[in-house]
Amino acid sequence: MKRLLVLATLLAAVCMGSGAQKAPKREFRGAWIQCVNGQFIGMGTEQLQRTLVSQLDSLSQAGINAIIFQVRPEADALYLSSYEPWSRFLTGVQGHSPYPVWDPLQFMIEQCHSRGMEIHAWINPYRARTKGTTLLAPTHPALRYPHRFIEYEGQLYFDPGQPENREYICQIVTDIVSRYDVDALHMDDYFYPYPVDGVPFKDDTSFALHGRGFNSRDDWRRHNVNLLIQDVLRTVRSIKPWVKFGVSPFGIWRNKKSDPEGSDTNGLQNYDQLYADILLWVKNGWVDYNIPQVYWQIGHPAADYATLVDWWADKTANRPLFIGQDVMRTVQHTDLQNPAIHQQQAKMQMQRAHTSIMGSCQWPASAVVDNAGGYRTALEHDYHRYPALQPQFPFIDHKAPKKVRKVKVIWTEDGPVLCWTAPKAKTEMDRARQYVIYRFAKGEKVDISDPSKIVAITSGTFYNLPYAGGHTKYRYVVTALDRLHNESKPVKQSVKL
Repeated sequence: MKRLLVLATLLAAVCMGSGAQKAPKREFRGAWIQCVNGQFIGMGTEQLQRTLVSQLDSLSQAGINAIIFQVRPEADALYLSSYEPWSRFLTGVQGHSPYPVWDPLQFMIEQCHSRGMEIHAWINPYRARTKGTTLLAPTHPALRYPHRFIEYEGQLYFDPGQPENREYICQIVTDIVSRYDVDALHMDDYFYPYPVDGVPFKDDTSFALHGRGFNSRDDWRRHNVNLLIQDVLRTVRSIKPWVKFGVSPFGIWRNKKSDPEGSDTNGLQNYDQLYADILLWVKNGWVDYNIPQVYWQIGHPAADYATLVDWWADKTANRPLFIGQDVMRTVQHTDLQNPAIHQQQAKMQMQRAHTSIMGSCQWPASAVVDNAGGYRTALEHDYHRYPALQPQFPFIDHKAPKKVRKVKVIWTEDGPVLCWTAPKAKTEMDRARQYVIYRFAKGEKVDISDPSKIVAITSGTFYNLPYAGGHTKYRYVVTALDRLHNESKPVKQSVKL
C-alpha cells in the first residue's frame, strides 16, 4: 500500500501541472531543521558540515527558500556564546565544545545565503532542560541563578513570572541578532510547559511577588508571555530593523466551546494551557509572522486540518501567515476524495486558496530530504517548480531599492555573461541584497509577475547566459531586492543566444 501511495503521488506531480501554474510569485517555503531529535550528536565537525550541506542542497532543489535552524533548545547554544554552554545536542555533552571548534549558526548563515535562502535563528525561550539531559554544564544559567527556575515533569523552565528572566532572554536575543546576519528570530510553541493533568506549575512565589492587580493567575501568566513577546520584538527592532520576529504556535488558539471566536475543534488550547494569546500578538503587531503548527490530517475528529486552515486564514490576516505542515502525517493519511494518494495535494490546494496564507513550513526538514511518500518530488516538480520571492513585510519597510545600473552582455571565452552594477543606496535598508533575472522570448510580453519567467535569484551581479549558436533573440530583465524583498523597477537587455 505504501509503495502504491508513493507511485500515485509521483504520477500526480507529473500529470497534474495545476499547482505549478497557480504557484504565486511570492511564497514562504520554509523547513525546520531541529537538533533535539539527536540527529547531530556524535558527528565530528566535518561530518556534520557535510550532512548540513547535503540537506541544504536537497531542500534547495525542492524549492525551499527559508531554513528555520534550532540554535538554543535548552538555554544552551549551537553557536559561539559567552552566555550559555555548548549544546549537548551538538557534542553529546553539554558544555563540551565541538572539535575542531566551529560555529554552526555562522556556517548555516553562509550556506543558506549562498543558496538564496533565508535563515531564521530558532530559540526556545523558557525551556532550560529537556528530559534527556542529565548533567548541566557549570556555566548553565540554572546553576548560576537557581532561584529563577521551576522544575516540571522532568524538565526545567525559566519562571516566566520573574521580570529578570525576560531581561535575560532579551540579552540572548541581543547577542544573536547583533553578532549574526540572520534574517529572522524565531520561537516555536514552548511557552509555559504543556500541562499534565493534576500536576501544577509551581509559580506561587512569583505570583505573590509580581501578580498584584491580577485576580486570575491565568491572566497573569498570559500577561507574562505578552510582555516577553513585546520585549523581544522591541529588542530585535532596536538592533537591526530589517530582522523579522516570528512564532510557530501550537495549532489551536481556543476551541469554540471555550470562546465563540475559537475554532470548531476539541484539543489543547494555546490561550488556556500554554498562556500564549496568538490572536492578540497578531492583532497588535507584536510578531512579524505566524506559523501555526497545523499538523493534523484533513478529517481529524478533534482538530481537522481544513477547519483550522480556514480559521487561521480568517482570524490572523493582520500579519503574514504561513502554515506549519507535518510531512509524515500528511503522507500517512489518504486523500478523502482519492484514497489512491495521500493528502499533500489537497493540503496545498487548501493553503493556496486563501490569499491571507502566504506560504508554508515543513516539519521536519529531514522528512522532505528523505522524500517520504514522494513529498519532496512533488514540491520540486509541481508546487515549487518555479522560484518564489519571499512575501513582503510593508509594515517594516515598503520602500523598494533603486534600479540596477549598467546592464549589459559581456562576451567571454566561456560564453555570454549578463552583468550589471548594484544600485546606489544610502542605508542598509535600501541596499540591494539579491537580484532577480527574468527571461522572455522574442515577441513575448514582459510580465515580471509571472514566476515561470524567473531563471535565477542571485546575490551576485552577473549571470552566465546559455548560448546555442546566437540565432534566437531573448529579452532579459533584472530587478533588485532589498533585505525585506521589496523589488525595484525592471531593467531590460536583449541578446541573441
